[in-house]
Amino acid sequence: MKIIKNGIVVTASDTFQADIKIVDDKIEAVGLGLSTEGAEVIDASGRYIFPGGIDPHTHLDMPFGGTVTKDDFETGTVAAAFGGTTTIIDFCLTEKSKPLSDAIEVWHNKSKDKAAIDYSFHLMIGEMNDHVLKELPQVIEQEGITSFKVFMAYKNVFQADDATLFQTLIKAKELGSLVMVHAENGDVIDYLTKKALQNDQTAPIYHALTRPPEAEGEATGRASQLTALADSQLYVVHVTCEDAVKQIEEARKRGADVWGETCPQYLVLDQSIMDQPDFEGAKYVWSPPLREKKHQESLWNALRTGSLQTLGSDQCSFDFNGQKDLGKDDFTKIPNGGPTIEDRMSILYSEGVCKGRITLNQFVELTSTRAAKLFGLHPKKGTIAAGADADLVIFNPDVMRTLSQKTHHLAVDYNAFEGLEVSGKAETVLLRGQVIVENDQYVGHKGQGEYIKRAKYGHQLESKVAQR
Repeated sequence: MKIIKNGIVVTASDTFQADIKIVDDKIEAVGLGLSTEGAEVIDASGRYIFPGGIDPHTHLDMPFGGTVTKDDFETGTVAAAFGGTTTIIDFCLTEKSKPLSDAIEVWHNKSKDKAAIDYSFHLMIGEMNDHVLKELPQVIEQEGITSFKVFMAYKNVFQADDATLFQTLIKAKELGSLVMVHAENGDVIDYLTKKALQNDQTAPIYHALTRPPEAEGEATGRASQLTALADSQLYVVHVTCEDAVKQIEEARKRGADVWGETCPQYLVLDQSIMDQPDFEGAKYVWSPPLREKKHQESLWNALRTGSLQTLGSDQCSFDFNGQKDLGKDDFTKIPNGGPTIEDRMSILYSEGVCKGRITLNQFVELTSTRAAKLFGLHPKKGTIAAGADADLVIFNPDVMRTLSQKTHHLAVDYNAFEGLEVSGKAETVLLRGQVIVENDQYVGHKGQGEYIKRAKYGHQLESKVAQR
């Protein structure tokens, strides 16, 4: 038994002084003056206590562009824990003409006995046929995978056609699952990319210039319209620009069940960083690309007003030396992705809460609670209440620090936010009642994370679990 005393408990709806009683892996009680007899006491004076972060968008040990991400389920989840994240949902990539179960088994093998925190999977849908339709109910019931990803970009690699997206939406409505889209017009991007290469435009900046915000806005609008037509539900990943935000806002005003996610990199970095000498811009090649700085205000406003509802990391790290440089002479060969899992919550707290852009409760909603509700984890995860998993972050708001590759816990050889000063730090992190980060040390053990089978979409979307 553990008692966390003297902390300020913060949920998506409330902020209050309270003690937290933990028995085994669950929260047993939240209240003032809880007895400490026979308990291990953790003093949280002057600290916030958040529910463990839930990162709904990661790519660990993922093959891409002739290489594999630098960070796997061991290094990536340890880094996540240091940042205050206690659950991730990773993307399981499928191959056409092969059973979905084959891909799921591959991802189980990647993660088994490695993950430091709890985890689940989304499943990519690259084609829709009788075999896929037959397998989907089994995927949901047996694996607890209740979200499916469709790529509208990466032509001739991951991109699915509109018929596949529409059929996936229809089936998701029937089965109670959530469809996720990477919303960029892959055909337009393919044309612009070929034109750039024909003109010897090969530097990293052309990755951004050949993937304009209009291509993201168009695809977001198209996916939203198809969702409404199918009377289904949609989650748009890594929204980067005003064009896409407007499409989501308009769809929601029309009553469409559309949700949106952005990522920390789009809130604090902009396109200009890609136009550096000596190939440095390759560090910031990911898709969708960084945008002109003016788009950041639209994203912050969308987080504040609820037009965007979650913050994912889109963690997908490749070394600058030995991986990113595969595209030294051709930006299309630069592996797409960046290291963001560890700094996701810190950046939102420092740039959002501390600068008055969002409230403390919105911070919890964006980094944990809404993802838990959307992806079938609530009320087990995403809140601080009796009966919930004791996934907790004791957060010191007064620490000032500088983000750097020298101090992060990822395996990758650079930090995307190098030199950024942030306020606040996850000092102590508990996973199901066990301390896994303490005194700047990882004190958990390899494989401590458990695979989580998730409930169907909407099962706990508006759960009224008591907050105290």
